[in-house]
Amino acid sequence: MPFDESSSPRRGRRPPKNVMGGPLELCSTTPLTGFFRNGCCETGPEDIGSHTVCVVLTAAFLEFSKGIGNDLSTPRPEFGFDGLKPGDRWCLCAPRWQEALEHNAAPKVVMRATEEGALRYCALVDLTRHAIDLA
Repeated sequence: MPFDESSSPRRGRRPPKNVMGGPLELCSTTPLTGFFRNGCCETGPEDIGSHTVCVVLTAAFLEFSKGIGNDLSTPRPEFGFDGLKPGDRWCLCAPRWQEALEHNAAPKVVMRATEEGALRYCALVDLTRHAIDLA
């Protein structure tokens, strides 16, 4: 499902594309994700982490992430963050996905919702091998 272009900080620029060259689709609104918190894994110059890979979280990835100091599963109410659980979709930083891949902990990827900027950090063949939406 395409995201609502009116919520994009990219107004006036070409619409974001996914890693396959098509329109970028929504990743998740529950939980609300994306660097711009619009449900989409689009990026811009202010997103130094490149939150461009839409993933379906797994217990293995959440443990890996927690183990390297990025605890995504513990709720942080002071930041309005409920914590993530396996099965949630989330816009993950492309370098973090690549790191997880190198440690055999990479979560599955929603290719239609993964922004083309992810290709600066991740190989298309690796993303494709972990894709859940290519059937």
